[in-house]
Amino acid sequence: MITIKGLSKIFHTKDQDVRAVDDLSLEINKGEIYGVIGYSGAGKSTFIRLLNRLEDPTEGSIWVDDQNLTSMNKGKLRLARQEIGMIFQHFNLLWSRTVHDNIAFPLEIAGVPRAERQKRVNDLIELVGLKGRGGSYPSQLSGGQKQRVGIARALANNPKVLLCDEATSALDPETTDSILDLLVDINEKLGLTIVLITHEMHVIRKICHQVAVMEQGKIVEQGEVLDVFLHPQRQVTKKFVDQVMGDPEKETSMQVIKNNYEAGEIIRLHFVGESTNQALISEISRKFTVDVNILHGKITQTQKGAYGTMYVQFEGEQDEINRAIHYIQSTSVEVEVDPDA
Repeated sequence: MITIKGLSKIFHTKDQDVRAVDDLSLEINKGEIYGVIGYSGAGKSTFIRLLNRLEDPTEGSIWVDDQNLTSMNKGKLRLARQEIGMIFQHFNLLWSRTVHDNIAFPLEIAGVPRAERQKRVNDLIELVGLKGRGGSYPSQLSGGQKQRVGIARALANNPKVLLCDEATSALDPETTDSILDLLVDINEKLGLTIVLITHEMHVIRKICHQVAVMEQGKIVEQGEVLDVFLHPQRQVTKKFVDQVMGDPEKETSMQVIKNNYEAGEIIRLHFVGESTNQALISEISRKFTVDVNILHGKITQTQKGAYGTMYVQFEGEQDEINRAIHYIQSTSVEVEVDPDA
């Protein structure tokens, strides 16, 4: 659906050249919700503006549904953009227009007849959960309602792709979840490909199928969300995973454990998918002569299944502890033994 090859963007300033996006390549499949995460300055906002050529790339190509956006003239690009909707962090609504008229605006520009516009707008108002608010002005709406208007407006021309630029960053957690649920609903009902950028791992965890991690203009890690949660490779990715899992830094947590639990073996368990439902700890207690002390743990849900991590302490004879660890390793639960604990 979307193929990006060797994409770069260099901004020329008085003092220096800034490479905001650096030789970036990605494949995004049709119907996916693809998340791009990075801290401020990583280049993710520039990247998403390149996708519909609000910014022109310095190098590289962008293909959307077999069309090369980077080689199009302004006329063809104007038509191609009708198939790419975009929602923004601060809504970008027309404050002098009602909800109805904000949503109708791109249809007016596209020359859609009035009767057809009316039906399309009413359908979209219902789709995004704003029935009865068509005559309201943006100043009369909450933040979440404003973003729903932004989503409806982005969907007006029946786009194939929806770009989300920090779409929930200005919202409170409860409203964020409701907007994310709406995006999932739209993805499933319309088969829409969604690309979103964020600095919040909660957003990635809740709705994305795939994730790419950006740092200094580059993609440093990418893959299925569950895989990235389970095996983060880069330090920046580990920090993002910790946002959701709530784990303290491993060095700090292990130091606390060492200070308070002198005996036994400290083990970190990773649960994925169906393994999160296993009564593993009680099985270990029944099968082996070891005492099990749960020190820290959390389970969270991704689009591809549950993911959990838990620190436990095993006390008993070393041979029996080794047998218990070997048993866990024979299951779908992954085991990490801290060598210094």
